[in-house]
Amino acid sequence: MNTVQRFFRRYVFSMVGTMILFLAVNVALLSAIIIAGSMSGSDSSFSIGEFSDHVVLQDGGWGTDDAAISMLRKEAAWAMLLNEDGDVVWQQDLPENLPRSYTSAEVASFSRWYLEDYPVKIWTREDDCLMVAGFQPRTLVKYYFSLEWPYMGVMFAGIGAVFIGNLLLIVFLVLRNTRRVERAMTPILEGIQNLSHGRALHLNEQGELAEINAGLNRAADYMRKKDNTRAEWIRGVSHDIRTPLSMVLGYASELENDRVLPQEARKQAGIIRREGEKMRRLIDELNLTTKLEYALQPIRFKDVDWVEISRQAVSEVLNGGLESRYELVFSEMQPGRSIYLLGDDGLLRRMLDNLIRNSITHNPQGCRIVLSVGEENGRCLCTVSDDGLGIAPEFLNALNRGNDIASTQESEEGAEHGLGLKLVMQIVRAHRGNICFADSSPHGLEVRISLPAWSS
Repeated sequence: MNTVQRFFRRYVFSMVGTMILFLAVNVALLSAIIIAGSMSGSDSSFSIGEFSDHVVLQDGGWGTDDAAISMLRKEAAWAMLLNEDGDVVWQQDLPENLPRSYTSAEVASFSRWYLEDYPVKIWTREDDCLMVAGFQPRTLVKYYFSLEWPYMGVMFAGIGAVFIGNLLLIVFLVLRNTRRVERAMTPILEGIQNLSHGRALHLNEQGELAEINAGLNRAADYMRKKDNTRAEWIRGVSHDIRTPLSMVLGYASELENDRVLPQEARKQAGIIRREGEKMRRLIDELNLTTKLEYALQPIRFKDVDWVEISRQAVSEVLNGGLESRYELVFSEMQPGRSIYLLGDDGLLRRMLDNLIRNSITHNPQGCRIVLSVGEENGRCLCTVSDDGLGIAPEFLNALNRGNDIASTQESEEGAEHGLGLKLVMQIVRAHRGNICFADSSPHGLEVRISLPAWSS
């Protein structure tokens, strides 16, 4: 899954999470409203059962205490007590317009509804009397519903179906809108991602985001022209320098080997030759890394022997005249075994040569260099290690992140240009391999390379 797909997946998940949070908040608010409403109702301030306990039969008559009267006055309510025949046997502040006797039908009516315009509460006492408390109009709301059970099932099922249908509709609309945004934004995000990696794609300049697409196309064209100009300039400079540099190297070599000249002059000619060879190598590396970076160098993959290529790289360095303070060792993890891979033999030799020369260049006091090759778990392995000065931790981290560095040592006069390691990493990537830089024990640098082995 690429970065663009992860972006839109997170977008969809965030929308779903937003809907779930929206529903949860609404359920919580509805529950809070219901609880607050039930707590703020008259039942919390006036209990008909508690009030009824204060009305008792005393000395053949019904009476109450000051606490009960205070409860009524606080709510601006009235009360009456009906016996089994429906007659009022006790009352407190009963309105004059209300009857003093009620039939069973009237009692059933106002217990479910209203008594005249008064909302009432009733309480059946243990002595078979009925306590009725009435409140001022518009203080209580009373409704009575009666539904048959089959209809209740249909109603709840319908409510659930409507809720689920609305939820699915919301999800569908969110996904539909997300898909539209994804279709419009994917080319733009991929274009930006390609630009960050130095690749330019032409986007369709139509639709709502045509201006953004056009801007990315202009940026890609500018980057392409700039890269082409730089590549052409490097190729031109490299070509122009080769001829005079070859003459300088040729004359310097002749002067170095001319025994008629004084020893000091021959020594200076040798220095000119060595520095000229460094310059030629720098030009070759600059030219090659530019070609790899802009895909101007065709990589000729073929079946090559990994062990033989490594042995050739070591031999070339030794035959080139390795100074005595350096020791170069070639080691095979599986001696006598051929290991094959698909690769460009010239680039692979150049990669190993650069790693060996990197150890030589950054350890002027001398060191022991070991190049070890082998195969493990279907991968061609190569380790180039030395016991030299090693590498600073910040440079080590930068190399493992794939960053370009000027040198593997602290910056100082005569520091190397760093193109050698950059070229190594480019060749490894071109062969779909991995590279890792680490400290060598007890000191020094170790470079581990893993390339896919050839399988028939």
